[in-house]
Order: sequence, then structure tokens, then C-alpha cells
Amino acid sequence: RRAARATTMLLLCLSSAASAGARSLLHRDAAFASVAPSSRRSDAPRALSSPRRAGRVGRRGSSFAAPRPRATSLPAASRTAATSDGGATTTSSRLKRTAAFGEWARENDIKYAGVQVSSGDQSSGLGLYATQSLSPNDVVIQVPTKLTLSVESPTDYNAAMERELFASDPKAYRNAPWWASLSVQLNYYDKVNPVNDGAGGVSMRPWTDSLPRAYDTPIHWSESSLDELQYRPTSEAVALQKRSWKDQYETLASASPAFASKVSYDDFVWGCETARSRAFSGAYSGSAFNPIPYATTAACVAAYLGLGMGTVEQAANGAALVVCGSILKDFVLPKLLKVQKYVICPLIDMANHAGVGAAGNVAFEYFADGFSLAALEPGVSRGSEVFIQYGPRNNDQLLQYYGFVEEDNAHDVYILPPIREWNVGALEAACGRKVGPGRLEKLDRAGLLGKAAGGSDAGPSSSDAEAANDIGGVVLARATGIDPAVVQALRALISSDAEWDDAGEAIGNFAAEVSPENERAARTAVRTAMEMELEGKATSIEEDENLIRALSGAKGGGVDAEELLPVKFRLEKKKLLREAIDGMR
Repeated sequence: RRAARATTMLLLCLSSAASAGARSLLHRDAAFASVAPSSRRSDAPRALSSPRRAGRVGRRGSSFAAPRPRATSLPAASRTAATSDGGATTTSSRLKRTAAFGEWARENDIKYAGVQVSSGDQSSGLGLYATQSLSPNDVVIQVPTKLTLSVESPTDYNAAMERELFASDPKAYRNAPWWASLSVQLNYYDKVNPVNDGAGGVSMRPWTDSLPRAYDTPIHWSESSLDELQYRPTSEAVALQKRSWKDQYETLASASPAFASKVSYDDFVWGCETARSRAFSGAYSGSAFNPIPYATTAACVAAYLGLGMGTVEQAANGAALVVCGSILKDFVLPKLLKVQKYVICPLIDMANHAGVGAAGNVAFEYFADGFSLAALEPGVSRGSEVFIQYGPRNNDQLLQYYGFVEEDNAHDVYILPPIREWNVGALEAACGRKVGPGRLEKLDRAGLLGKAAGGSDAGPSSSDAEAANDIGGVVLARATGIDPAVVQALRALISSDAEWDDAGEAIGNFAAEVSPENERAARTAVRTAMEMELEGKATSIEEDENLIRALSGAKGGGVDAEELLPVKFRLEKKKLLREAIDGMR
């Protein structure tokens, strides 16, 4: 009876762990996680979910949608699109490069049905479109793990590529960030050797040929085009990106003359951009289900009992150790160690982003040892594009790493200058209050004034969100409003002497409203700062809207992305500011 109870508990543990981790959700990665064609990724150009939430789905069936003939056949129609392949390339040129991709996918056990790689309207690039109506939980694509490119953070590397390119100095490659490591893999298959030995000698050439060869992202823009963003945080983030990528390439090139001779800096940047715009990420990093340990354990238990070597309880204890060890290795330790896995999946990487209303999500299938794309509620109608959500990404991230701007982005943010750069005199005049002695010094010591401009000598930040706000600017989010810490700081800054004394001159005592008068003054200060920020722009909302209409109607719709995207980006930022100002009145 004790053995039965122990076995039951183990099965429950295994079931719980498997249900929690067997289908780990992955999310498209980027800088900082249903969109119109203007929100398409730059390689297509396409549209853009938080890497933490690609859309929750309950129990999902493992059966594929009913097959359609040649589900991934590519359309013969040629549509001109402002793609990242130089901006003037046509979608047909990309389709020619992907001609062999569908056959390659079928030959290498990539299962798909109910979707095809196709192009949308005149302004669209390539994406995944439904060839039939898809019901919620239909699995439409499944890619074997062996065909994917992957890397784990903080440290991971490809042993075969290390031997061939970095044998003399492997440390530089092993310590490379995930996007640089994936760039090495991409360039290895594209420039050095297309054969994937880990996949049984499969040539990756048909897949690499389907990838975009250039991107319309700001790292390629001129300084004057970056100035047209009218937004310092993104300009600074791009400058940091340029330095970081250049330094990383020089580190790898100096460690390996073989790498430097085969992969140029431009090739490396292409690989980094491909990784940043097409890789998925997730916290799960254990291995796929392996039945051998369980079968071996069952055989050992049978032999142990059959030969009378011990009791049932002893055999159950031994089996429990094996099962628990497997669960610990595959599900518990990766989460405790916060290991992150980054994966590029052929065919699934064709899916575009929808910030709201995504129709599909990507997951790792523990028992199938592969990655799948399945339809979400309420399903997908025939002929519609199957969007996924890359994550709750703001337009800073979308533009910098994906090359597009999402209109009315629910996840967008505006980073105002830090409080230390605000015009205190203008705030005093608007609030009808004076900033008392000791307030600024206290806020500075508490770290609430931000950093002085140019005062940070730090290298690349650990996250893209930090890189875009390295000086501690005031964050305004469309979803949540102004940062509560900023409101707290302003309550203290414009507090009366009586309010300051009642709070014991402690900033922490202003975390909640101290009086209606103080709250009104703090809100007025925030609104005034946002109004001054908006009024300081070189162009107005109306002027930007008129310019976008003029640019979009010119040259037969083939406008240069470097000319159009800065205007779209700054317009969205100004709209966010205007919404926040109106909400504070």
C-alpha cells in the first residue's frame, strides 16, 4: 500500500510538471516580447508580444489541421513591396529565393497543414496565411528540434562551429551574447558550410536562402535620419547598439582569423539582425522527453523484484529517485537557474506579429521534441494571415530591431527626460507652489532625479529596456500611465513646508496621496512637463500626419523606409503624449 501511494504521488508530480512545462510558450525576442500591414517586420516588411506572454492557451490538441495539398506552396504572383531588401526590391525576388524551401521542409519532417507562405497586399512582404479555416488549438506547423538554431543564455555554444572557427581561442565564442552566438551559427551555414551535422547531414541552404538579406532598421540610418525621430532615447539606444555590435565582432574576429576571413562585419550584423528579429525565447531549457531512463528503470525494478533482491518499497524508492531526478533536470533546475533559451525555427519564423489579437502561438513540445505553431481563440478564417505575438513590445523596440512601427501600440511608452532636466521654474509657475529647500537634494540621494546627461560610462546594459533609458528618464506607458515613483517624487518636490514636515522630510512618506491640494499640484507638474516636451518638438502632430500622407502617396507607394519610418515613429510618440496630457486635465 505504501508503494502504491508513493507511485501515485510520483505520477501526480510527473503529470503536474509535464503539464506545466511540456508545452513551454516561447516568444519572439527583441530589444526592450492584429496589426495593419504598416506594422510588419522590416524583412517583409512586417508587423510586431511580450517575450513573456505569447497568448495563453488551455489544453491543446496534438492533431494537425486537415491537410491541404501543398500547404506551403509559394504564390507565383509578384507584388512590389517596400521590403528590407533595399526598400525597392519586390516580393517576387524573395519568393524566388524561397522556391526550394517548401520541398526542403517536407523532406526534413517539418509537418505543416492549413497554412502557406504567401504575400499580402501591395505593401506587404511574406507571412503565414491560412489555406483553410483553422479551429482553436489546431497545430498547423511542427518543426523538429534538430532543424532549429538555438543557444542558451548566459553561456552556450555550438561545439562543431567552435572546432572549425574558434579552436585557437574558444573563450571569445563561448562568452558571446545570445544574438552574437546565433549570428555565428547563421553565418556558418550561410557562408562557411551549409551542412548541419546535428540534423544528420541536412543542408540548411534552402532555409538560409529564404531569409531576408538586408533590413530597414535604424542601425543602417544616417545621423540626419536618426535626428528625424525627434526622440533621444531611441537615438542613444541605436548608438549603443552600434558600439556593442562592433565591439563584439572585433572580439570574435581577433580571436579567430578564420572567422574574420569568412564573415565580414556586415555579414555579422546581418546575422545579429536575423537573430534579433526571428528568434523566439523561453525560460524552459531542459532536454526533450527521453524514454530510455524510464524503460531502463522499469527493467531494473522488474529484475530487482524478480530475483528477490529486495522489497517493493525499496524498488519504488529507487524508481522515485530516477523520476524525480529527471523532473528536476528538465523542469525545475532551468527555472531556478533562470536559463533562457533562444531558438530560430524554420518556417515558423515566417509568422508576423500582432500586438493585440494574435491568432497563433509558438510552444516547445516536450514529448514530441519539436516546436509547434497552433491557432488560438477564436481561430483563423481561410485566407487570413496567422499572426503571432512577439511580446508586449513598445515602438522603440519594434523600430530598432524589427524595422516597423505599430500604430496605436497598446504597449508603447514615452521616455521623458529625467526630473533633473525639467524646468523647475515652469513647474512652480504652473503649480502655484515653490520648491522648498532640501527637496532636490533628498530626491537626488534617493535616485529619483535620474542621471546627468553624459554621466554614465557604463557599457551595454543587460537589457534593452535599460539601454533605451540609460539616464533614468521618466517612463510614461500607454497601458499604465506615468511611473508611480515619479508621482511620489513630485509630491515631495512641490510639497508645502507643512506637508514636508508632516512627512518627516522622508521621500518614502509621499508614496500615497498626502492631501488633495498636493495631489493636484503633482498632477499639474507632470502635465506641464509633458506639454513642454510636446511643444518642444520640431513638428506638430498635424504636420506629421500630412507628411505621412504625402510620402505614402508618392513614388507609386515605393517610398524609402528610412524616410517614412522616422515620421511614423515620432507621430506615435506624440500621440501617446497627447493622450496622457488629456488624461491629466
